[in-house]
Amino acid sequence: MSKHETAPPLDGYTIYDPIDPFENDAGPFYWRLLEDGSHHFVLASEERHSNAYGVIHGGLLMTMADLTMAVTAKGEADDAYVTVSFNSEFVAGAFAGDLIEARSELVRRTGSMAFVRGHIHVGEATLFVCSAVMKRVGKRGALNNDRNTDKANKNASKDSGA
Repeated sequence: MSKHETAPPLDGYTIYDPIDPFENDAGPFYWRLLEDGSHHFVLASEERHSNAYGVIHGGLLMTMADLTMAVTAKGEADDAYVTVSFNSEFVAGAFAGDLIEARSELVRRTGSMAFVRGHIHVGEATLFVCSAVMKRVGKRGALNNDRNTDKANKNASKDSGA
C-alpha cells in the first residue's frame, strides 16, 4: 500500500496495479473499465503533484499517460508491454485539487507491437495529448519468474566463486 494512497476519487474505481510502487507513489492513479471496453484513469491531484509554479508536474502527466496507453495496448490482462516510443504535447496546465482524467485508444496491434494514442483532461479542458508505440514482451507472470530465475543464477554464480 502506498504511503499516499487515499480513497478513490470516484465510485467504482480501483488502483489498476496495486503492486507497482512507482505509479502508486507518484499517483495513485485510479482505474475503471468502462462499458464500451475502454480504460479510464483518474487522479485527484494534490499539492505534492505540483511543480515550483503550482502547476501539476509534466512528468506526472507523462507517467499517467504511459500507464493508460500500456493498459490500452494489452490484448489480454496479463500481457506485458514496454514503451518503445512516446510522443507528447502539453496543451494546458492543471492545479492541485483538479480531477485529472486519462483515456487512450488502440490504433493498431500487431503480433508484438501496439500503436496507441491518448489524452489527459480536466473537465472539458485538454491538458496533454500523446501517442506511443508499445512492444509486447510476454506475460506478466512469466517476466517475474524470469527475473527471479536471473537473480537466483547470479547469486549461485557469486556463491560458486565464478
